[in-house]
Amino acid sequence: MPFFDIPILKLLANTVDILLVWYVIYKLIMVIRGTKAVQLLKGIFVILLVKIISDHLYLKALSWMMEQALTWGFLAIIIIFQPELRRALEQLGRGKLFSRSGTPEEEEQEKVVEAIIKATDYMAKRRIGALISIERETGMSDYIETGIPLDSKISSELLINIFIPNTPLHDGAVIIQKHNVAAAACYLPLSESPFISKELGTRHRAALGISEVTDSVTVVVSEETGSVSLTKNGELHRDLSPEKFKELLRNELLSQTKSKQSSSARWNWRVNKSDR
Repeated sequence: MPFFDIPILKLLANTVDILLVWYVIYKLIMVIRGTKAVQLLKGIFVILLVKIISDHLYLKALSWMMEQALTWGFLAIIIIFQPELRRALEQLGRGKLFSRSGTPEEEEQEKVVEAIIKATDYMAKRRIGALISIERETGMSDYIETGIPLDSKISSELLINIFIPNTPLHDGAVIIQKHNVAAAACYLPLSESPFISKELGTRHRAALGISEVTDSVTVVVSEETGSVSLTKNGELHRDLSPEKFKELLRNELLSQTKSKQSSSARWNWRVNKSDR
């Protein structure tokens, strides 16, 4: 008896075959998700639906038109969506097509995190004061309206240029909303907590103030010392090393995969110098 004629092994082989096909389809959907190819798939689905209906209702002319659209449509797809197909083939060649990948939302958030980290590192080394607040669940539209609207794609270069001293937008806070720089030169509420040291500068007070009324994460770069701080939920962590800052920022903004160990990181109120 041939090996694959054994019923259990044949059933197992068929199951594995189906799972692999579904996995390939899933990864292909992840590749085209968020691109214009999604609208194309909807159009193909509509054509197939019309073709099936016309066949059942014996609408020969309409059925012939849909058949021609499907026959020649695939050639048009190859021409029109050549960039997307090339990208998929490149990913396959690099072995990334079937690697674990995030959703477009996660990828956009990752870009935000990387831009902030890069800009913060640059400004900290040169002691360029900065105040960057990232909106999460609680809306910050009221504070965005106090600044200069930008609605620009976020990049480290843009953040650095905003905070260069003596430029029109450097004084105030940048607010990031939905992966974009929503506005610059925004006014944030100063914390009124009686437990804050009087030595704490305006930027840190504003960062603590906004963290007390929203769930935003706010990054502060000290103009005096170049130290980096981060606030969240009325808590302040100062003098962060580059590695610790990256860890905290990633844990907060990429919170879906946050570990318990990272979420229990200590937050303290140690203040060394006054910061503006």
